[in-house]
Amino acid sequence: MIKFYNTLTKSLQDFKPIKSGEVGIYSCGPTVYWNQHIGHMYAYVQWDTLIRFLKFAGFKTKWVMNITDVGHLTSDEDTGEDKLEKGAKREGLTVWQIAEKYTKQFEESLKLLNINQPDVLAKATDHIQDQIELIKKIEKNGFTYKTKTGLVFNTSKFPDYQNFAKLNLDKQKSGARVEVDPEKKNPWDFLLWVTNQPQHIMQWDSPWGKGFPGWHIECTAMSTKYLGEKFDIHTGGIEHILVHHTNEIAQAYGAFKHQAVNYWLHNGWLVFNEEKMSKSLGNGVLVTDLIKKDFDPLAFRYLILTSHYRQGLNFTWEALSSAQVAYKKLINLVKEWKLKKPRENINQIDLQKIDGFKFEFQQKLADDLNVSEAIAVVWKMAKSNISPHDKLELIFDFDQVLGLRLAEVKAKLIKIPDKVKKLVEEREGFREQNDWQKADEIRKEIESLDWKIEDTSDGTTVTSLKD
Repeated sequence: MIKFYNTLTKSLQDFKPIKSGEVGIYSCGPTVYWNQHIGHMYAYVQWDTLIRFLKFAGFKTKWVMNITDVGHLTSDEDTGEDKLEKGAKREGLTVWQIAEKYTKQFEESLKLLNINQPDVLAKATDHIQDQIELIKKIEKNGFTYKTKTGLVFNTSKFPDYQNFAKLNLDKQKSGARVEVDPEKKNPWDFLLWVTNQPQHIMQWDSPWGKGFPGWHIECTAMSTKYLGEKFDIHTGGIEHILVHHTNEIAQAYGAFKHQAVNYWLHNGWLVFNEEKMSKSLGNGVLVTDLIKKDFDPLAFRYLILTSHYRQGLNFTWEALSSAQVAYKKLINLVKEWKLKKPRENINQIDLQKIDGFKFEFQQKLADDLNVSEAIAVVWKMAKSNISPHDKLELIFDFDQVLGLRLAEVKAKLIKIPDKVKKLVEEREGFREQNDWQKADEIRKEIESLDWKIEDTSDGTTVTSLKD
């Protein structure tokens, strides 16, 4: 049985999809006013792994993600400048050019990290009418009122508003900034449609006047458009719990009179040397920056997979270096296994071991997507005494979830120079005589010739250090 930690119930729950064998997932996507750094990409690797695992477990999945290109104000609430307009001023471009530029940067980062494209990547500006229609439903059900700033959601109509994020509304009320909109009935009421910013570049006609949608409404409108009024999983970062997802839940209740999402999954943060990664701190490392430092982006993916999605990750260059060593070792093992002769038959004991590895790998993932422990199973399998052929089949099977492109690894037979062959034979003779000092001296001589010698359970292997 698959279990996920559900933020809605604050507990680890058995996963039961609405429709047997099918899962609908919505992920909060990027606001495309600036580059998406590796702190952002941490979340998308984790949710890509979630989708891969659900497919691996036999589910048919539909993954929807939004692209926010309007309405996200700098405060994350109802104050500040629209982030897209801020980006346009910063770079002397139009808001549309900014959105296109940074959507492209995001999609390139997805490719570099082998994150599968969502089934639906929905731009907010392409779904303005859907947002208007959803707001109409909320208004019809009596959950709105008008102020000088626009159409506002009345949270007092939703009695469970504070439950999701465990909000202390009395404390929030005492510290509220009423000067923003003194007409609000509650300080935490939020805008569905903004009408008091005539200088805002992106505006559309609506029943409430010319304006633009609030940030929160887009996710509810697009998730329910593509996944239905009730769907299985909604993902996002822990920073979304307090405001954005709390407001999404309220909106859905206002429109449909019920919860739209059964399971809310939230990822922790990737931090850089124990500090939150952000543009303001100047530590916003991009995936392309990793490449400039001679790191394989998939080594970064491997590093992410060694963390649990709810715990986050402390990123350091040392940790990435270690991950790259491990990832390259995995690649070299795949090359080695590919060059071995296929086994002629398999015994019952090996069959039981293979089935055991498959079961253990899936069980780790079924325990709230515990990928780090699933990777431990991979290394356990790699060190086992099953045949190289079986190891290869298993690693390709597991990589459907890990996404490390191991099936694309090329292996070729390399002619070993006669001098190296002779040194290998000499070393083997010294090893048989237990003369480990002489054997080690020859090993170093072999390495000086750009060859590596390794003693494995299957015998001694020789590989080129130039490969």
